[in-house]
Amino acid sequence: MAKSICLYFQVHQPTRLRLYRFFDIGKDSHYYDDFQNRTILKRIAQKCYLPMNELLLKAIKAYKGEFKVAFSISGSALEQFERYAPEVLDSFKALADTGCVEFLCETYYHSLAAVASGSEFQFQVQKHKEAIEHYFGQTPVSFRNTELIYSDAIGRQVYELGFKTMLTEGARHIMGWRSPNYVYNNDLVEGQKLLLRNYSLSDDIAFRFGDRNWAGWPLTAEKFKSWVSAAEGDYVGLFMDYETFGEHTDKASGIFDFMAALPGEILKDGKIRFLTPKEVAAEFKSVGDLSVPNAISWADEERDLTAWLGNDLQNEAFNKLYSLREKLSLLDNPVLWADYGHLSESDHLYYMCTKFFTDGDMHKYFNPYASPYEAFINYMNVLSDFIIRVNDAIAVK
Repeated sequence: MAKSICLYFQVHQPTRLRLYRFFDIGKDSHYYDDFQNRTILKRIAQKCYLPMNELLLKAIKAYKGEFKVAFSISGSALEQFERYAPEVLDSFKALADTGCVEFLCETYYHSLAAVASGSEFQFQVQKHKEAIEHYFGQTPVSFRNTELIYSDAIGRQVYELGFKTMLTEGARHIMGWRSPNYVYNNDLVEGQKLLLRNYSLSDDIAFRFGDRNWAGWPLTAEKFKSWVSAAEGDYVGLFMDYETFGEHTDKASGIFDFMAALPGEILKDGKIRFLTPKEVAAEFKSVGDLSVPNAISWADEERDLTAWLGNDLQNEAFNKLYSLREKLSLLDNPVLWADYGHLSESDHLYYMCTKFFTDGDMHKYFNPYASPYEAFINYMNVLSDFIIRVNDAIAVK
């Protein structure tokens, strides 16, 4: 049986907050930096989304459906596409129309609801499912949680929401001697299949491609195929941020040329296929249960939740936000619910991260604030105003 590649891309853009001062609390409830959100979205559209979508569309047509990919696109990103760059949305719809692209379900707001609130998690998953149906005409059957966050219990929640296939990280401390290149079962739910990210081969593209000091540089399609061929197992899960192409790794590095050459190189001798997540789950049997009692993710060296919940600042913001859900549930106020959703985006907590060493530079790359403390103060000022609005709405109910 031919080996398979499961190529999956995460697409997300946060709804960035404007500089919100203490003196704005109770006076101005517009929280978002519309100029920055529009500027960054348009830049990434030109550098990544539009050229990569065109490249993938050409490959799908050239190889007559043998080349396949999967995406998850957060609701926050979909909203920004519709608002600032509808041509990007059209280009994703063109990919959907090929029948060779699977769109996955996730939390609408790219949130940490899975570890905070079962009801909020269910709400966001359903909201995202409806968005995928609306924009792309697909009912998603595979699930990926924010940043591939997974545990046995989270997987069970996802299964109860109707998803029998879930993607997560092939974290070394979970896998031990086992290979990520096989399908596994949720330890608590026999009927749920887990597809794992091969972090080594994924990161060769996502993080090391442009590094001239890397022993594997320069990475060519031929070289990469030889690595995939040598990997044991049924399939190789190549899961990465879509912004890798043109944004995190510049076009001048040759990464677009690499991706343009990869499908033909992989497919030319018929020994390796491309499959979407639902196809991998349908084709391969599980080789055993995978026990993940504590949540893992694809973030940083630790592959855990410390990028978002690793210090007191983050936990204070996280707990205060989710403590509001019970009050909000008393209100039928779509504006407040939308603001609550955007405030739940995991990026706000990520900006408060104080981790250093190997991950420090990566955190700084994505962080618009001068310091984690500045991110915390700005967020808590916004949250203070939001709490006033919620309390006022309940008072007049």
